[in-house]
Amino acid sequence: MNSRFVPGAVVDPSPLRQIPTAAIVTASYAPDFERCRLLCETLDRHVSGAAHHYVLVEHRDIRLFRQLESSRRSVVDERELLPRWLHAFDDPLSLFRRRVWLSLKTQPLRGWHVQQLRRIAISAHASEDVLIFCDSDVAFLKPFDCGAFWRDGKARLFRRDGVLADEGHEEHRIWSRNAGSALGIDPSRTSVHDYISTLIAWRRDTVLAMCGQIEKVHGRGWVEVVGSARKFSECMIYGRYVDDLLDGAGHFHGSEEFCRVHWTGEALSDDEFRRFVAAMAPEQVAIGMQSFIGTDVGRIRRLIGLD
Repeated sequence: MNSRFVPGAVVDPSPLRQIPTAAIVTASYAPDFERCRLLCETLDRHVSGAAHHYVLVEHRDIRLFRQLESSRRSVVDERELLPRWLHAFDDPLSLFRRRVWLSLKTQPLRGWHVQQLRRIAISAHASEDVLIFCDSDVAFLKPFDCGAFWRDGKARLFRRDGVLADEGHEEHRIWSRNAGSALGIDPSRTSVHDYISTLIAWRRDTVLAMCGQIEKVHGRGWVEVVGSARKFSECMIYGRYVDDLLDGAGHFHGSEEFCRVHWTGEALSDDEFRRFVAAMAPEQVAIGMQSFIGTDVGRIRRLIGLD
């Protein structure tokens, strides 16, 4: 087992200190470097209340991302976070354009899988009370205080209630079922809540307890357990741990999304981009342009007034 996590009984998180420490966490990779640079610039300009920013990358991307480091930003090598038996290779099935992580203990994993594992694993590396997760294709447009993520000693858990009971969302339901399996929740106890978004927060002590719960149930390391199913979501695992096993202890729920994201479709024209920004809800302080859509980063910089 991973000695950084101590298997044991599920425990209720104690109240956060009056002003907890917080860190922002971003998992990224080389093709998203310029997007991550834009995130860092806008984060430094607009965001307060975070003591540090951790950028989590594959070992071969470390030198590139070191350019972004500062007194309040660290680039963390995944080799510091994940077991050494998980190895990354260029994938011949994609004509070596993509990466694949292989081991004898997990399914073959893609980059988006391993980014999720890094986000869980940073809890054993960081020291801050609250971890705030923000994707590298996000840009902040308005001032934001990370104090929005805690209230009365509790951390804000993003949750969209009941949406998995609606038509569609089949992949989300699979992720939710696999989260329940990893946590040892009775399969008959299903969840209809969605916990997936960007710019969300977790309690670090709760993540550590969650990993301990997985290891206690399965008798092996949590990376092995989570990686044994190729369809998983770290947000679903955390959300179901908090709600199904802790009955929400140490958390309060919020359904408002602080980041407006263009998830799918074509890259937006300049006018469409301006309308997208204009349609941000009052609580939204950032935008996300999914990197695989292919929106030019230079154009985003120009349209938000950085160039």
